[in-house]
Amino acid sequence: MKRPEHRPFKVLTSEYLIQRPWCTIRRERVELPTGAIVPEWYIMEFPDWVNVIAITREGEFVMISQYRHGIGLTRYELVAGCCEQGETPEQSARRELLEETGYGGGEWRQFMVTSPNPTNHNNYTYTFLALGVEHIDEQKTESGEDIEVHLMSRDEVRELLDNDEIIQCLHSAPLWRYFALEK
Repeated sequence: MKRPEHRPFKVLTSEYLIQRPWCTIRRERVELPTGAIVPEWYIMEFPDWVNVIAITREGEFVMISQYRHGIGLTRYELVAGCCEQGETPEQSARRELLEETGYGGGEWRQFMVTSPNPTNHNNYTYTFLALGVEHIDEQKTESGEDIEVHLMSRDEVRELLDNDEIIQCLHSAPLWRYFALEK
């Protein structure tokens, strides 16, 4: 299938409103290809993100749960995190799985790439499929993390998806793809 015609906006002005380690926002004045001017377009800058569909040799999914302050709820999720400078996405994903769960090893492959919100985010999320992982170390979370590890069957993960219990879209989309493709 042919890609759509590339029609970028012309940036007329650009200024940073905030630059913090976890929150960088810039405001731009842009001109659309139609000639229309949008006086305020906000872009959130983030490093690339990773997440992992990790499955043990026994066929159990390595899932986590943690409280998400933005929505005020604790939910099940995939292991996820930020790409650190100097790391490839796969290196970041392997590091995050080991730190958050103590699991590692296995056979890895990039499973999919998504954009969190192409309207106003500048980053990508790389999802990896890790098969045959094993518990090889203790969990080593950061001071701002409170993560519980859960081993779940294929049916349990599918039930969570069916009941909208995995609400982080960057996690549910790869899982839905997994269930569609990996029968």
